[in-house]
Amino acid sequence: MISIKQINEKDIDLCYELDSKTMSLWSKKQWANEFKKEGTKILGLLVKNFVIGICVFQVVLDEAQINYFVINQKFRKKGFGSYLMLYLIKNCEKLSLKKLLLEVSQSNVSAERFYTRFDFSTVGVRKNYYKDGSHALLKEKKLTTK
Repeated sequence: MISIKQINEKDIDLCYELDSKTMSLWSKKQWANEFKKEGTKILGLLVKNFVIGICVFQVVLDEAQINYFVINQKFRKKGFGSYLMLYLIKNCEKLSLKKLLLEVSQSNVSAERFYTRFDFSTVGVRKNYYKDGSHALLKEKKLTTK
């Protein structure tokens, strides 16, 4: 059974564990800070009550910034990422948000392809943004409000 639920602060260890097995993007302290940011929501994608994906996004005025999006490697390329992204897009449209924003490393070709499938277009570049020297591609998806 697949479900999506909002994750709260008591799940910091769970978020940190999935992150360290995938992107290793944030420390435990950084995860704790995400839960405290105003307008930030953290969604968990669950299969049989096991979290296999996480999406962190922050709503600011009429747009949302995706700060983190990951699916456990064992579950990639099976439609779970698309399921989570479609859920996020539909909910942002229900909130009458005008656009979704994110950044992705230009060296992360599979993520770049994934976002392109959802009509995210590159609107800017941050040169040498990541530790490995790769550029950050700033992406945007315009939403249809209901």
